[in-house]
Amino acid sequence: MKKLVITGATSMIGIALAKYAVSLGMEVLCIVRKNSEKLDALLKLNNLKVEFCDLSNYSNLNIVGKFDAFFHLAWDKTHFSLHDDVYGQEINIRYTLDAVHLAKKLNCSVFVGAGSQTEYGIASCLLSSDTPVNPESGYGIAKYAAGKLSRILCSQFSIRHVWVRILSVFGPYMRESTVIMYALKELFMNRSPKLTKCEQEWDFLYSEDAATALIALVDKGINGKVYALGSGKCRKLFEYIELIRDIVAPGKMIHFGQKQYYPHQPMYLCADISELTADTGWKPSISFENGIRKMLPPPPR
Repeated sequence: MKKLVITGATSMIGIALAKYAVSLGMEVLCIVRKNSEKLDALLKLNNLKVEFCDLSNYSNLNIVGKFDAFFHLAWDKTHFSLHDDVYGQEINIRYTLDAVHLAKKLNCSVFVGAGSQTEYGIASCLLSSDTPVNPESGYGIAKYAAGKLSRILCSQFSIRHVWVRILSVFGPYMRESTVIMYALKELFMNRSPKLTKCEQEWDFLYSEDAATALIALVDKGINGKVYALGSGKCRKLFEYIELIRDIVAPGKMIHFGQKQYYPHQPMYLCADISELTADTGWKPSISFENGIRKMLPPPPR
């Protein structure tokens, strides 16, 4: 039975990862902040323990035991309005290195770090491990540095290092501020969403599929590799929004073009998952439409 450590476990991906790992019979230790939102989603799971600790205190955390894999998903200042808080982003690099030290203390043989598509900057091609990086936001720069430096530290500790540049994931426990949740909420309330032109081409992956990919990387991820994580399929954002509308409120008007794009807005985000599939055998199994249906509340009885 594998034993996993997950930081940032109350995030959308963290919850999906913990649930999937437990469903496989794995033991999971979740390191979360005290009073963290969505904690209840973890506490009801079997074979799962919770350790309360802030990112800034990983170096002082005293946990006894031997674990197999360490997933570092935690990150501070994640809201896009804080992406250029340069000092706030810089300290996340230190926190990532503290997480590697904790992984060593817990005898983990593999460290899987959550990178970001923002590491690429503005790109116009399929995103892969070979795509040149040119991060523009403080968040993207810090993620890139954290990935490179944690790889060096893992090498020094003889820990296998896998860095995953995550594109756009959606699913239960998604942040209310995201375009998917905003559109869902407005349409569910029979209101017309007001959006940008939504011309960007994006790649959305359902959270359960993200979890299965991360677990696959524990055994089969290649040491030192960077993987882009997405569905491998791209559509214009307005097409996704119209699909949501057709499921939730057919015929409802959507007001495109009434908002401006935010700074550092990438217009093309699509993952080349061929390397990930070749190394692990993983492929996504849940379509965007079915993922949206899974997020809807059950119909009244």
